[in-house]
Amino acid sequence: MALRLVCDFDLRKDVLPGLRARRAASLASGAGGRGPGILEDNYESLRILNVERNGNIIYTYKDDKGNVAFGLYDCRTRQNEHLYTFEKDLHVISCSINSERTLLAASLVHSAKEGRKNELQPGSKCLTLLVEIHPVNNVKVLKAVDSSIWVQFLYPQVESHPPPENHLLLISEEKYIEKFHIHVIQEDGNKVVLRDSGHLPRERVAEDFVWAQWDMSEQRLYYIVLKKSRSILKCIQFSANEKFNLMFEAPLDITLSASGFELVNFGCDDLQDQGNLSKHLTLCVFTNHTGSLCVCYSPKFDSWEKITYSVFYFHKGHSKTFTAALGSVDSLVTKGLTFLNLDYYVAVYLPGHFFHLLNIQHPDLICHSLFLTGNNEVVDMLPHSPLQSLSGSLVLDWCSGKLYRALLNQSYLLQFLWNTQLDCEKMAVLHCVLSCSRDPRFLEAKIIQWISENISTCHSFDLIQEFIIASSYWSIYPETSNIDKLLPYSSVLTWNTVHSFKGYWEKLNSNLEYVKCSKPCLLYNNSMVKREWHSLISEEKTGRRRSMVYVRNIFDNAMKVISNLEARNLEPRLTPLFQEEDYHQRLLIGLMVSELREHLLRHLQGIEKKKIEQMVLDYISKLLDLICQILETSWRTHHLHPWVLHFRRASAAEFTVFHIMTRILEATMSLFLPLPPGFHTLHTILGVHCLPLHNLLHYIDSGVLLLTETAVIRLMKDLDNSENNEKLKFSIIVRLPPHIGQKICRLWDHPMSSNIISRNHVKQLLLNYKKQPQSSMIDKSPGSVEFLPLNYFIEILTDIESSNQALYAFEGHDNVDAKFVEEAALKHTTMLLGL
Repeated sequence: MALRLVCDFDLRKDVLPGLRARRAASLASGAGGRGPGILEDNYESLRILNVERNGNIIYTYKDDKGNVAFGLYDCRTRQNEHLYTFEKDLHVISCSINSERTLLAASLVHSAKEGRKNELQPGSKCLTLLVEIHPVNNVKVLKAVDSSIWVQFLYPQVESHPPPENHLLLISEEKYIEKFHIHVIQEDGNKVVLRDSGHLPRERVAEDFVWAQWDMSEQRLYYIVLKKSRSILKCIQFSANEKFNLMFEAPLDITLSASGFELVNFGCDDLQDQGNLSKHLTLCVFTNHTGSLCVCYSPKFDSWEKITYSVFYFHKGHSKTFTAALGSVDSLVTKGLTFLNLDYYVAVYLPGHFFHLLNIQHPDLICHSLFLTGNNEVVDMLPHSPLQSLSGSLVLDWCSGKLYRALLNQSYLLQFLWNTQLDCEKMAVLHCVLSCSRDPRFLEAKIIQWISENISTCHSFDLIQEFIIASSYWSIYPETSNIDKLLPYSSVLTWNTVHSFKGYWEKLNSNLEYVKCSKPCLLYNNSMVKREWHSLISEEKTGRRRSMVYVRNIFDNAMKVISNLEARNLEPRLTPLFQEEDYHQRLLIGLMVSELREHLLRHLQGIEKKKIEQMVLDYISKLLDLICQILETSWRTHHLHPWVLHFRRASAAEFTVFHIMTRILEATMSLFLPLPPGFHTLHTILGVHCLPLHNLLHYIDSGVLLLTETAVIRLMKDLDNSENNEKLKFSIIVRLPPHIGQKICRLWDHPMSSNIISRNHVKQLLLNYKKQPQSSMIDKSPGSVEFLPLNYFIEILTDIESSNQALYAFEGHDNVDAKFVEEAALKHTTMLLGL
């Protein structure tokens, strides 16, 4: 299933065997009791009470005499510790222990003698007690009231040394929260007692609330009060300096009853009817380390025809409301909606009916979230018992007494990626898998393999483009939480395709509420790089040059990226990349480094410049490395070898790899992303292998294939002068820029090449030629041809060469002179006349 629940704690496995062993030892020693089977008969009394900030778990059970015992499971040592026993038949509402394990707070009521043990007797009093347990000593009554009380110790942020005083929260069913200040002292060595048990200072924290939630990890209190029928969410942060601060208050577009009262994450109160949760609203707040804050809300179910829930993305400034039409539902299903915090995602599921995975980092596009219905096996494999999401990814199943760590199942999601047919699900699962990766290299290899086999099956977005952008983003995202506002996380800016979901989600889009706050877009794009790159290329063609220092810095940037990439990838490459200068690609890499660095420095305040520079190198290196990985995978899959660069008949494997390279080029061109140096050379040579001449020339003219100097040199040297190859070479030479064409022509020993060289030589000589008086008599050399126009023209060239030796040397090639021009002209004429 998509959600993997890893059990960190199980009452029956981690606690019950120890209790049974202790009972057996007690019986063996003759301590008495009511028989060895008593725990087996009453094991239902064993239940979890609370999970503290340090991960320790408090549980309760009844011994053979009916007394209430408290125990603690240490999550670090995985050992159990007996805390305290009340020698009365009481029912525990709430319990908490301080970080030093010296004080125990508990709230208890008398159990009913008849009927369900979990119900309060009319008129029964709730006792809230504070017990000294290091060692067991005094018991102080904090409250004795008719309403229920919940207790929670505050924990220091750093547990390096005991705090000067302890702080305890008391939450009353009468809708107020108090904070007790408890001073302790040590007596007789390690004995810890209350300093002034007769007077414990207290202060009011909150009152008149209808809902409250405790965040044990961050020591925060969220609660909702009603003001003029409006629901106002407030947050209080408790700090180590004994103070608490109201961090924010914000209105929520939800309706709560003034008579309502609900607590979340204040321990387990089995006085509530857990079997009928569908009749109650569900409301919870989720945060994570990136600064996100989501409020998930589902109202009471009026009917089982449809379910509505809302998610308020406070960190993004908008909310979304989802409605699922269920139709006919099994009457046995009475469980409520469950929300789970999965770091970058929130899971929403109704057991046996649907499972939704909402992307809370990027909720803007619905295609980044995954929606599975009851027809999918993942829905039926999730637990049907009510789960409570604690801080982080901890999930508590009160009914079974198990504490889980909820994780996204990477292997299942990869399998789902292979099997799904919907583009929106491909998009959602791709991002989901990348965000939960624990082994990026392995994961990327699996995704690349999937892309290679499904490259033409996705029509709503470019698979390669999305993978490159998303994977590069997630590779550096953990380094800073603000990067999601500055770097693109998806190649898709809008999602206009409306899909008709089967079953529950046919009307999803019509029920989607989207409220987005207006703010300038700070996401980086390569528009500036594109303009500057074209400007530099244009200046190179016209002979104008920028400052040498400026250009050198750009190429130094490119060199840093390539060095960073090669340092991270020590395995030898099969693909012949990074083996040539590739001026244009290195220029593009260097420019992107400069622009991205300036972009991040401008908007990431408070982060060291050196760290930002390394982030930039890592990001661009990742872009290039992903392209290399795609090529390496296709190269290995189709068993290609470096000698593919030698010209021969193309194989089916080469056709496939050429197609993949073409798709890579399309993906990078639209975003103006750099390619690994040598990519265009390899792409062009494969194109010569795979394409007929007219198709090849069309690809070249349309800019799909780029004629690099390395590719053309190899073509001129490796191909013979057969008729077809002559056509190919000539067609390519005439398409080369002049400064490359002149250089390439000298490598081709052919009359056509000589003709081109001669034309360029004559053009260069006659560029500044001024006609001088000539003798009427023409001296003919013994080998001259009786063709006066040619003879006259060659004599002019000879005079120019003799009068200006600087012009005579044509691009440093001394063998080009008037005689060479004459021979080339005659050969060309002979060819034209067919002689």
